[in-house]
Amino acid sequence: MDGIDPTQEVPVTVPVTALAANYAPLPIEITAAEGCWVTDTAGRRYLDCLAGYSALNFGHRHPDLIAAAHRQLDRLTLTSRALQHDLLEPFAEAITVLTHTEMFLPMNTGAEAVETAIKAARKWGYEVKGVPADQATIVVAAGAFHGRTTTIVSMSTDPEARTGFGPYAPGFRVVPYDDAAAVAEAIDDTTVAVLVEPVQGESGVIIPSTGYLPELRRLCTQAGALLLLDEIQSGLGRTGATLAQDLAGVEADLTMLGKALGGGILPSSGVIGRADVLGVLTPGTHGSTFGGNPMACAVGLAVTELLATGEYQERARTLHPILAGRAGELAEAGLVGEVRCLGLWLGVDVAHRSGREVSERMATHGVIAKETHGNTIRLAPPLTITEAELHQVMDALAQAVR
Repeated sequence: MDGIDPTQEVPVTVPVTALAANYAPLPIEITAAEGCWVTDTAGRRYLDCLAGYSALNFGHRHPDLIAAAHRQLDRLTLTSRALQHDLLEPFAEAITVLTHTEMFLPMNTGAEAVETAIKAARKWGYEVKGVPADQATIVVAAGAFHGRTTTIVSMSTDPEARTGFGPYAPGFRVVPYDDAAAVAEAIDDTTVAVLVEPVQGESGVIIPSTGYLPELRRLCTQAGALLLLDEIQSGLGRTGATLAQDLAGVEADLTMLGKALGGGILPSSGVIGRADVLGVLTPGTHGSTFGGNPMACAVGLAVTELLATGEYQERARTLHPILAGRAGELAEAGLVGEVRCLGLWLGVDVAHRSGREVSERMATHGVIAKETHGNTIRLAPPLTITEAELHQVMDALAQAVR
């Protein structure tokens, strides 16, 4: 009988690392961090212009956020939503007051926030708009990044994120980004929502034309559909406003938050928006063990207090001309291709080197940045960065592209 010979030795392949290789990080191992600076295991210090993909808007270990976390660690860390706790309502109140919205549904990760918005929009579509069962559609944008769950990659146009994970979830209509006419054409009676990023972060800080978001707002209102804005990267001060939609004078029906909401300390996310839309999610229809946990609420409350002063939004606006101006000089000199800047958020298309090579060269000059989509460098420094430190960042970029 064919089979394995139990007397035969079978070679065992031992992996080089026990860690799954779903990332290709820079060869830098961080052991400590403070403010805008990180230190590696060899004692080298770097300015962190990746900032946890905007999760560290307030820098590493901001004292107010660390103090809030310490206080809560000594008191209560987790209840699950089977019980109430004393910070859940105050956090919901603080974040809705800050963003001028009506209701907050807490979750943990950005992808969970997006999934929550999708579920709420579909259920609203069936129960309120009257879309026939299982026929709801959502219009989304090409080039978007909303997360990596199987539902979300079903609407992705990034082959690397999507390929190999089918079968794909139906119900999404993909149209070009910054093309309101294409959105209008895609909307019909089954459309429950339009879901886009106000600025496409992962695609390289792609900033739409001025009229794009207002026109989407008009189209959704006209069609009786919801406008869903993913502000997981663009929100909470990064663009010079609390929310990027504020700059366009637009109010989404539902907005997804994450990353900086956890203060760079723990995962925290959620959906803010209309009470009548989030209200379709009733007990048993949606939930999360850790969503709205006491630790997340304690840190989140401290985050809202930092943003309520307007200081960080103002810093992003004040330092924007330096970031944009220095990048523009590199473009005029032919050292880089297109540059796109909003607040303290910069996308630079590398003209003569790969994005990976430029990232590695910047690291040798003491600045951490990371490529996205091959030839684009994305800079998102903490909003606590100083003018002198920002010039140091741009000096490193200039040296790296020469």
